[in-house]
Amino acid sequence: MIMLSSGSLARYFSVRVNYTRKINHFALFFLPVFIDKQFNAETFTDFKYLAISAVVSTLALSVYYEPIRKSIPPFQLMFEGIDRPEDRPHTFVWIWTQFAAGFAVLLPMIWLFGQWGLESLVLIPILINIIGDGLAEPVGVRFGKHEYKTKALFTNKTYVRTFEGSACVLITGFIAVAIHAEFFTDIQFILAMLFVPIIMTLTEAYSPHTWDTPFLMFTGYMSLLLIMQF
Repeated sequence: MIMLSSGSLARYFSVRVNYTRKINHFALFFLPVFIDKQFNAETFTDFKYLAISAVVSTLALSVYYEPIRKSIPPFQLMFEGIDRPEDRPHTFVWIWTQFAAGFAVLLPMIWLFGQWGLESLVLIPILINIIGDGLAEPVGVRFGKHEYKTKALFTNKTYVRTFEGSACVLITGFIAVAIHAEFFTDIQFILAMLFVPIIMTLTEAYSPHTWDTPFLMFTGYMSLLLIMQF
């Protein structure tokens, strides 16, 4: 329903896809968390649940493959809520491969954190990716004045990001680490505050256009793993 609504906003009300796309971005994270809370479940950091979710979610994106969505109007409408004009004709490929690569990094990291007794820190990179990166584009589009360029996969075209948008990643990084303060020693907390937000902000800045999730997950989790050795 959310994807149909966002597609309708883009098609019928000319709302910029830079905004409607992020409606789906936030829903993808917050709806599962909300549903978990209603059933007092703890599935979001459960490895088996996430593994099944990764397979199902990635396969479900196949409905946006052009021959399929063109023959089924609701799928086409849903796709229009995430199809930025500047991403064409690579929109589907970038979305599908980023999903697959993101889960390919996320699942082993969650397993590793579980083996090392660090389950309490699993949400830090996820929150920074979902909230910080989720806000970066709409904030940059609406308020961005200081631009810089980045590349993308499968094309030589350059894309614009803004320092104002990237600041969302940085600020979210500080907040995400701060709300997990009880799980760090004093020195670990200081190191996490100093390095995790900056590392993930730089990662977001230099990652390929639309393909920052796997890089954000990798650098976020690796930096935490190194910090927890102190």
